[in-house]
Amino acid sequence: IHPSNLPTFSSGIILRSTLEDQSTVHHVALVQPLLMKAKKIVQDMDPEDELTYVRLRTEKNEEIIAADKDYFMISIQTPSL
Repeated sequence: IHPSNLPTFSSGIILRSTLEDQSTVHHVALVQPLLMKAKKIVQDMDPEDELTYVRLRTEKNEEIIAADKDYFMISIQTPSL
């Protein structure tokens, strides 16, 4: 199974997607605020540190989020047991 990829600017503007439009907007709308909060938590714990990677795993999907200052990449895949 090929993962779905969503490269996105930090502002939420989607560069490209391998998902349907509605799913793309849904994932980015949920991930962007989570990522911004996680970045803030890391900065509050250590101002010299920076969040670069988040991994979320549920029963249905695994989302791997690589973060940078100007963009983030969401990769969604179905985990195998």
